[in-house]
Amino acid sequence: MNPAEARALADRIRQAVRTAVVGRTQAVDTVLTGLVADGHILVEDLPGLGKTLMARSFALALGLGFQRIQFTADLLPHDIIGGEILDGTKGTFTFRPGPLFSNVLLADEINRAPPKVQSALLEAMQEYQVTSERTTYALPRPFLVLATENPLELEGTYPLPEAQVDRFLLRLRVGYPEVEEEKAILARRRERKEDRFDAPRVTDLATFRALQQAVEAVEIDASVAAYIVSLVRATREDVRSEVGSSPRGSLALQKLARARALLAGRDFVVPDDVKTLAEPALAHRIVVKPEPWIRGVRGDAIVKSALDRTPVPKAPVAAAGPVAATPAAKAF
Repeated sequence: MNPAEARALADRIRQAVRTAVVGRTQAVDTVLTGLVADGHILVEDLPGLGKTLMARSFALALGLGFQRIQFTADLLPHDIIGGEILDGTKGTFTFRPGPLFSNVLLADEINRAPPKVQSALLEAMQEYQVTSERTTYALPRPFLVLATENPLELEGTYPLPEAQVDRFLLRLRVGYPEVEEEKAILARRRERKEDRFDAPRVTDLATFRALQQAVEAVEIDASVAAYIVSLVRATREDVRSEVGSSPRGSLALQKLARARALLAGRDFVVPDDVKTLAEPALAHRIVVKPEPWIRGVRGDAIVKSALDRTPVPKAPVAAAGPVAATPAAKAF
């Protein structure tokens, strides 16, 4: 799939999703970029802002299988993985897959899951497989997790381990709609005369996989790759950081920048691709020191500071060629 075809397809996907999701242009674009980059997405925001609707709309528009898990404190690993069931006719055990076996998984209020469930989900997110008893089962590809987290309510929750948060390609907030957008939400509901609305399907699994694979053909100039490294290192060198972004953050930012370039109809990355996605790609990977945290400093402020301090390279008209991966980078 060439960049022009990718851009046309992305426009159709956005249009389909926006038949169900009013406004939220930046959130829709960011989620689409993350999905095309084959990454998991963490949405940290309040209830009732359309997170479930957005996830379901993307799954329908892309022609992918969709499952939703409402995480609770009494959930067990086999509730999401599945388990061995005795077949009475054959006298043998067979594996019955759980809701993890889908293309798009909405993990609602993921921070309510107990540690054992979070561990099972972590294996699925990182290894694209699950383990039941002593047998490992591969998950369908693509396997994309859209997880939600309520940042205000803490009772009955389990903080996500840093290792699991780092597995999310990006984190974003949906935010409240604008006044006119909220009026449009009410008007559309009156026109539909029912609550449920399904986004139209515009592609299928094979076409979406081709779109994801086309990201690998997007080239990135050495100066832009160096800019990514400088940004990530700046998050580690900030005096307010206890822990800065790891090389996994560098790889995530590169992957997202290449996906954004493809969806814009380009076969090369420009610095604006990196700048636009630096905060959602890096902020959640930063641990802030206690004193700045008390003063209200968060990872996004450190990323913004890194963007301000890091010189931006001249935008390439066309990439000279792909940057070869180093042995260290391949290990992540």
